[in-house]
Amino acid sequence: MSEVLIHWPDGSSCRVAGGTDWLEAASRAGYDIPTGCLGGSCGACEIDVNGETVRACIATVPNKATSEIRVELVSDPFW
Repeated sequence: MSEVLIHWPDGSSCRVAGGTDWLEAASRAGYDIPTGCLGGSCGACEIDVNGETVRACIATVPNKATSEIRVELVSDPFW
């Protein structure tokens, strides 16, 4: 598997293998992604990965040729 460099919203970075759960990747970096249901229904864990919104509790770090990823928290006015 290829490693991906992830840049987190707080300015920290880490390398993880493609296919790693997003919540695990964040934990390894010491970064906390807010969660709710942990089943993908509530949307509390939504993050933007290179501009694409994903639900971190049910998604994994892409295992693509992309070697760098920038993560931002999604802003939801209803939360």
